[in-house]
This record gives sequence, C-alpha cells and structure tokens, in this order.
Amino acid sequence: QVHLVESGGASVHAGGSLTLSCAASGNMDCMAWFRQAPGNEREGVANVFQGNISQHYTDSVKGRFTISRDSLKLMKMRMDSLKPEDTAVYYCAATRGKGCAAALFRADLYDYWGQGTQVTVSS
Repeated sequence: QVHLVESGGASVHAGGSLTLSCAASGNMDCMAWFRQAPGNEREGVANVFQGNISQHYTDSVKGRFTISRDSLKLMKMRMDSLKPEDTAVYYCAATRGKGCAAALFRADLYDYWGQGTQVTVSS
C-alpha cells in the first residue's frame, strides 16, 4: 500500500515560519502541496518535479514559500512571513507515471494524498 504522511503543522503568529514535510512509502514523480481552509475549496499551493528540476507556486505564496525534493520519497516546504490567510489544512499529494507539467495544480491528476496537517496563523 502507498502512504503519504505530512508533518510540521503548528500554530504560529503572523510573520512566523514553519516547515512542512511529506514522506512517501514509495518513489513518486510529481509531488505537491494543496490546502483547504474552512468554507473554501481545495487549492494548489506549490509543486515540485521529479529530481527537483522545477518548482511552481500559486501567486499568493510566491516569495514566501519554498518547496523542495530531498528524494523521490521526501518533499518539504519552507513557509516564511506567514499570514492569517495561510491558515488551512495542508495536504501532500503525489503522482506516479504521469507528466508533472500536466499535473501542476490539477488535483484530479494526483494519485495519492496524505491526511493533512493543520497550519494556524494568528494575527
């Protein structure tokens, strides 16, 4: 069975930093972070291609978040200058055997999902 496990979520004050991690039980191609806040739809935050070749970010986090791949099984995301609007459950997602350029922030193209980790940013 394939498992994705997120960690690193916490409660911080605005302007603070956190680093999220996602560990996969098998090798993955595309890996990404999505998030969902209460009352909102799930949105893509950042993704990283196999081999850490390319990284993409949604506009609202550019310049503040940094995604990286330590291996085919491990992904991290550093979050700096956190804002209250970043408050959400953050989910790790991954693909196997699918093109990363096509996947990007299309949730329907990701094969595996973690259970989520809560990030709370207070004013």
